[in-house]
Amino acid sequence: MLALRRPLVLLVLLAVPFLCAAPGRAAEPRTSGAGLSNGLQMLEEIQAVITELAEAAKPSVVNLFPITTSGKGRELSQDRVPNSPGSGSGVIIDAEGHIVTNNHVIGDATEIEVRLSDKSKLIAQVVGKDPDTDLAVLKVTADHPLPSAKFGDSAGVRVGQWVLAVGNPFGLDRTVTLGVVSGIGRENVNLSRYENFIQTDASINPGNSGGPLFNLRGEVIGINTAIINFAQGIGFAIPSNMAKQVLQQLLAQGRVVRGWLGVGIQPLTPELARKFGVTESEGVLVNEVFEKDPAAAAGIKPGDVITRIEGTVVDTPNRLSRVVAGLPPGATTKVEVVRNQKRMVLDVALSERRDQAVVASLPQARTEAKLGLDLQDLTSSLADKFKLRESRGVLITKVDQGSLAQSEGLREGDLIKEVNRIDVGSVGDFTAAISKVRRGETILLRVLRESRAFYVVLKSGEP
Repeated sequence: MLALRRPLVLLVLLAVPFLCAAPGRAAEPRTSGAGLSNGLQMLEEIQAVITELAEAAKPSVVNLFPITTSGKGRELSQDRVPNSPGSGSGVIIDAEGHIVTNNHVIGDATEIEVRLSDKSKLIAQVVGKDPDTDLAVLKVTADHPLPSAKFGDSAGVRVGQWVLAVGNPFGLDRTVTLGVVSGIGRENVNLSRYENFIQTDASINPGNSGGPLFNLRGEVIGINTAIINFAQGIGFAIPSNMAKQVLQQLLAQGRVVRGWLGVGIQPLTPELARKFGVTESEGVLVNEVFEKDPAAAAGIKPGDVITRIEGTVVDTPNRLSRVVAGLPPGATTKVEVVRNQKRMVLDVALSERRDQAVVASLPQARTEAKLGLDLQDLTSSLADKFKLRESRGVLITKVDQGSLAQSEGLREGDLIKEVNRIDVGSVGDFTAAISKVRRGETILLRVLRESRAFYVVLKSGEP
């Protein structure tokens, strides 16, 4: 139990007040035999809970080795070293032999060797996998019921609560580490499309991927998925509620079906929030609405700020995508938007999500400089050159080095479609719109780059 020593030292420190005083009584000397005895008894009881939990949890954790085929035939796991890149962990979630792990653990393999806690080996088949959440479900067949773990409710996870991670780091079977939940709702980690990670300081190392994160009741509240390189004590787990939702669909149909709204979105920077008359954290900005998709049919427009979906606050692009993806295609969903500082609720009939990115973002660096843009009316040849499906607009033909336009991410080939919410189809339209901007005011541009649109705010120079 070496992995538990450091946390237990912390428990000893936390228990010091109990060694010194009891409710309603004056503090006793630290050397009091009765006080030390009571404190030690309390620590032993805590330790017993943790050790019993570890013993109960370990049998459900398995070691996984994908089986690949080559010119020499099937490559079996005994040909691998224990901490090879293709190995990982998993957790058995029912007596029938279903195993949950990470998608990146199994890769493209269709068969996986499973090493159980009793040292026996079975071959698992892939039931289904979901790269968007980095989850996969396997199935083994055994002649006896297998030890399994139970999912808990990750919605009740709180920062500071104790958790136990179990896995096979570096081939060290069923290693147990104790820690706390360091954070919840972590996103923008760039590990998967839909992120809502539990962060923990319970030690997670290569080989832990796909293993379970337990609460003190022995329930799986997360699937360990990643660590930050060169950072000790920062690991991430996929919440159990997300895993359960994916698991149900993979078991039922072998794939995950998600709702689709049909918009391009970006975060609200302070400058964008001011231009649209909302607060920075109030919602997510719509920069594009795809034709014939649900949002367009419901009347959502570029420049709308989506604040809630089905009553759930959506204050980041990741959260909006995750909420929409969690709704079934065909469902009529209430979407709250702010348009021209007026709040409205629209009914949107979601369709099935297609594999297409919907988030656009730009660098947010700001400098004091001229706009630094050369512009030209769009022609058919220029549209072909820059892969634009537009017939009119203001094309950026040059961006000056060190200019404000460059610092905000604009580049040659970008097509300006709006200036301060006014459509511009020519350089003349652009000039007329810019002429209305006073010195020091900001300029809101809606820009199209190939097939993606986004908003950007520039600070004007001379009027």
